[in-house]
Amino acid sequence: MRTHFGPFTLDPATRQLLEAGRAIHLSPKAFDVLQVLLEARPTVVPKAELHDRIWPGTYVVDANLSVLIGEIRRALADSAQTPRYIRTVHKVGYAFCGDAEAPPSPRPAGSRYWLAWSDRTFALSAGDNVIGRNPECGIWVDAAGVSRRHARVRLDADSGAVAIEDLGSTNGTFVNETRVESQMPLSDGDIVHVGTVPLTFRAWLPERSRSTERIKR
Repeated sequence: MRTHFGPFTLDPATRQLLEAGRAIHLSPKAFDVLQVLLEARPTVVPKAELHDRIWPGTYVVDANLSVLIGEIRRALADSAQTPRYIRTVHKVGYAFCGDAEAPPSPRPAGSRYWLAWSDRTFALSAGDNVIGRNPECGIWVDAAGVSRRHARVRLDADSGAVAIEDLGSTNGTFVNETRVESQMPLSDGDIVHVGTVPLTFRAWLPERSRSTERIKR
């Protein structure tokens, strides 16, 4: 599985280290060390364990491991003194200390997302969906207290993740009574208030629907 950190992506399937899509050279053993550290993050991996993983059944001196760590740091433009990614734990081993994440799970085929207001429903499309009193907004809520461009709901086309952010509205945006100060994720059943107007966020996922049907039976 690919892992993203900073501008980099480590892809074990193709054995590539990418920076903004551009391949960065790493020797095979340096690649293996980086992969081990990423998989164990943020746990410190002892030198003895790295030796066993990279050179199984072979005795090598610590200097060989130091050379590989140095190669990784050069590829990542990292520093031993002020590490962003590879931290040295003296006399113990090494740890990956940066923020890293695996790509989100793909959006289930056939899933649907919408906002409900009174007897109206607004289907969410992939990308940005603006809520506001302006008739040009994709989610047109013509009610007192709603700003012309009040909030924005973003649907990630690949993962199906949905989040909302306020667009500097006069009366604020709230999710389950919590004011939206920055982008906030939405879950099925959340109550979104734009000003005083309540909207219900709904998400229909085929897998969950089938599970519900099995329980009912």
